[in-house]
Amino acid sequence: MSGAPASPPPTPGPASGTTPGPAPVTPILHVDMDAFYASVAVRERPELREVPVIVGGGSRGVVLSANYLARATGVRSALPMTRARRMCPAAVVIAPDFETFTTVSASVMETFRRVTPLVEALSLDEAVLDVRGSTRRLGTPEEIAEHLRATIHDEQGITCSVGVAASMTMAKLASRWAKPDGVVVCPPSSVTTMLHPLDVGELYGVGEKTREMLHRLGLVTVGDLAHTSVRTLQRALGHHLGRHLHDLSWGIDERQVVARTSGSYFGVLGGDPDKSMGANETFAHDTDDRASIVRELLRLTDRVTSRMRVAGVAGRTVTITVRFADFTTITRSRTMAEATDVTQEIYREAVRSYDALGLQRARLRLVGVRVEGLVTRDRVHRQLVLGERDQGWSEADRAMDRIVRRFGAGTVRPASLLSSNR
Repeated sequence: MSGAPASPPPTPGPASGTTPGPAPVTPILHVDMDAFYASVAVRERPELREVPVIVGGGSRGVVLSANYLARATGVRSALPMTRARRMCPAAVVIAPDFETFTTVSASVMETFRRVTPLVEALSLDEAVLDVRGSTRRLGTPEEIAEHLRATIHDEQGITCSVGVAASMTMAKLASRWAKPDGVVVCPPSSVTTMLHPLDVGELYGVGEKTREMLHRLGLVTVGDLAHTSVRTLQRALGHHLGRHLHDLSWGIDERQVVARTSGSYFGVLGGDPDKSMGANETFAHDTDDRASIVRELLRLTDRVTSRMRVAGVAGRTVTITVRFADFTTITRSRTMAEATDVTQEIYREAVRSYDALGLQRARLRLVGVRVEGLVTRDRVHRQLVLGERDQGWSEADRAMDRIVRRFGAGTVRPASLLSSNR
């Protein structure tokens, strides 16, 4: 366990899920950003780090998020702003910047996908990962969780909490116990010890009305629920819900992690990830060396276009992200005449955008490449001039894709990347 959980659970047993091997018993990670909107807002205004901060609307709006200093006064999400101001008059109120939130969220999700392709985004600030295929390369699930915490803090300047367990339900509970900025492992041998003392309202699928009904029946804790017959629960709650909650009370959750983005969140905020793909990387050391920077732009472009070709999409708008040593972040976009999935074409636009910034040796912390306005490849009707050079690049990309599918990632790459320390 790392960090300092806000409400410690009962002491877990030995972390049997941390034994190295191809089949870890705790392969599910639930990663939840700590006070995400407030943390991003404070990152943009570091002078507020020691001040209560509330992110929300006007006097008639509600609290979207609050940092932990504001939460200590009782402020919480969805609280009316007028009440929040009364509870914490010293708080600085910041209007939500959804463009920045979605940009940071997309970067965090890309960090997850560098670890495993099985990432199920639940919202802008949380996701479930299945890392069973990554343990040989990256270590135990707990080590992967610590790696993610460190990477997100280093790259984004915010913190997260991670629950590690055998199921999605237990991983989500464990991440709650890990807050803020910690890791909690819940091995199968400790599930009932950690789960049964909890209020029934902690279980997934138990809303306020169901909780009140269970309490009226004398079922206050998860342990009470677990030791009630399924038939009794089904009579009170219905056939499906009764069985479902009884299973959860024993830690039984057969749901599998499905690789997908959270359209219900990204779509509303105008950053639908199905319409764009991107990648970013934080340098090991801040750098102003153009050769290193454009080489990284090529590596990121290669990663993005490979994913695009797998998905069968192409895009016209190329956006680069540049983050300076002081965390100041800017983006620049260029739109091409036609949609493409060719690595060299997109890389060329990314470099043009970078050079157009005229940074004059400014030191960079991070760069990113994103292709937007994606459409399915069969909707792109491109007229090529006979002997056009980029036709050869397209064929080269697809040849590389075939080699990677057969022999694995990293077996072939652009020649200029071979000189990289990576």
